Amino acid sequence: MDLKKILIVSMLCAAVIPSRSFAQAGAGVPDITGSWERARDASIPAAPQPPLKAQYVKEYQAKLQRIREANAKGQPIAERVVQCLPDGMPGMMAGPFPMEILQSKGQVTVIQEAYTQVRRILLDRPQKAVDDVEPGFYGYSVGRWEGGTLVVDTIGVRENVIYQNVPHSKDMHIKERISLGANGLLRDEITIEDPAVLEKPWTFTFGFRRMSDYQLLEYICEDNREYADSDGLQKIRIDKPAR
Repeated sequence: MDLKKILIVSMLCAAVIPSRSFAQAGAGVPDITGSWERARDASIPAAPQPPLKAQYVKEYQAKLQRIREANAKGQPIAERVVQCLPDGMPGMMAGPFPMEILQSKGQVTVIQEAYTQVRRILLDRPQKAVDDVEPGFYGYSVGRWEGGTLVVDTIGVRENVIYQNVPHSKDMHIKERISLGANGLLRDEITIEDPAVLEKPWTFTFGFRRMSDYQLLEYICEDNREYADSDGLQKIRIDKPAR
């Protein structure tokens, strides 16, 4: 076989061999692209109470008591969803709706089905100073792969984006260690660091199971009939039929 024929055969062979995905390109980096749903597993510890500083404990406990009393009366406190506001970080990682993860060059994208929330984890970039980040619902996330673990640091989450009724300052860091276990469980270990509000870092873990062939549905909050009244209670707007 002459050189020209060898080159043609080599090109044809290369064309039919699929290129490696970005997930496979790095040694030990798992392929976590796909749809995932929240899952509980015996290996995931129960979430501890937030280690709030003393000046925030009373307000936090009073808020929880008000929520319990309102629920007992069948008049729940209006949550952010009543205002068609997204969960933001870290709440969007809590589910309960499915989410999709996309791995691409230089970025891991997380899409939550609820409200079509999107966060972008920029890979192998230095973290910015908090004051250089425009506050947002999802903050500014940078990450890197350490073997099979995606290590992420998020800053710049708006102070009015609250998770589990726990306040935070503008200097809060949300640190994640995302890894895929041998049992197929995707773990997202989240540690919130905020010395202005917390006595020590607050760590909890979410687990996810892969959803084969599931495609996220469009979920848009519009024409919401629910609203918050003057007391902050959740109400439903009922349109009266025309006479």
